[in-house]
Amino acid sequence: MKRISPQWILLAMLLAWAMSAAAAEGDCRTGSWRLQDGRVLDIAPGAEGQLRWRLPDGRTGALTRTAEGGWASTLGWTGRADGHAVAFDGCRGVRFDGINGTRLPLQQVDTRFQASGVELAGRLTMPPGDGQVPVVVLVHGAEHHSALQAYSLQREFAAAGIGVFAYDKRGTGASEGRYTQDYLTLAVDAIHAMREARRLAGDRAARIGYQGGSQGGWVAPLAARIVPVDFVVVSFGLAVSPLEEDREAIAADIARAGFDADALAGAMEIADATATLIDSGFTDGYEELAAVKAKHGGAPWYPVVRGNFTGYLLASDEATIRRDAPGLVRGVPAHYDPMPVLETLDVPQLWLLGGEDRDAPPGETLRRLAALQHAGRPITTAVFPKAEHGMYEFEVDPQGERLSTRQPDGYLRLMVDFIHGRALQPAYGDAVPATTP
Repeated sequence: MKRISPQWILLAMLLAWAMSAAAAEGDCRTGSWRLQDGRVLDIAPGAEGQLRWRLPDGRTGALTRTAEGGWASTLGWTGRADGHAVAFDGCRGVRFDGINGTRLPLQQVDTRFQASGVELAGRLTMPPGDGQVPVVVLVHGAEHHSALQAYSLQREFAAAGIGVFAYDKRGTGASEGRYTQDYLTLAVDAIHAMREARRLAGDRAARIGYQGGSQGGWVAPLAARIVPVDFVVVSFGLAVSPLEEDREAIAADIARAGFDADALAGAMEIADATATLIDSGFTDGYEELAAVKAKHGGAPWYPVVRGNFTGYLLASDEATIRRDAPGLVRGVPAHYDPMPVLETLDVPQLWLLGGEDRDAPPGETLRRLAALQHAGRPITTAVFPKAEHGMYEFEVDPQGERLSTRQPDGYLRLMVDFIHGRALQPAYGDAVPATTP
């Protein structure tokens, strides 16, 4: 039997302290709970005054207190009742749809570590026990909120036998520094996070790698190219540049609405104008943007142009763009080409894409990844056909807006199998993994 190291005795003490502190603050409901039927229920903070439950099959709901002291659920993010109910027994137990559950004794330790000139806040979450496990570092997308507060994957992976290191990116949450979207800076920060995760996990760390969502799909492979790791998981990320992403998203907007090649040509004129504005750092290009808005503003296809950057720029006046836009995209290398990194990256990669992703359409990325697969790069791809950005399935409301309902069945399970290094199944829900020949 493996000897328990003094480091893990200390971690267990810290965990007990953290749980008692959480109980005192009234937030001890957050955590992973093992239900009597074997399922794991994750409870996370939700919108103000709410909690959120998740199951490993992707189902989720928002929880709101009832007059009787329990919690009633609404489907995904729709606000529509789904019939599920949750009750808590203080910090000791949970009851989900009449099934009792007890807290999983995950081992957590908070830390502060030095990155590139700033100190970042992180947290290692380990599965129960003292055996070796793979460890994954969660790499941010472009969000401004705290990963330590918001990332449920830090518990969902740990409940599936994977160590997880989450951290607040610079300029967010409890971390120092100025917010940036400069990929090289963020990749070096991720490398420091990986080293801190390895240090804290000690002898328990086996395989170690990254999982990056959205913008993290540019950052995580770059970090792995600088300092190799054992694996990279990219969720709803891209193998094209940010400006190419915007153009591809606009083209998909036009095609989805059923407009013709003339409409696409006009929409690309708009994309050219917004690219000029972005390239200048929002100092030049306002006249060009005003000109294409005047030229095409009355076209029947104009209202469907959304893209990525472009939708915001079309909807905002010049004063608003000058004031707000530089902060929203601070540091973004708009012409960043990820292919030189991917063409030379020998780290096994899993790319998970949404077939209905409007923000990051997967078409060109899948073509490029297929070419890399045929060139022998160790890449596996899987498309969840009904998922949009963030890997969420959705319904459409009467106004045509998408309302997220859940994550796809198989999404978490596929990541877990890949991170563990297991042989992949033929299918995960609606997704079929495609591997390098």
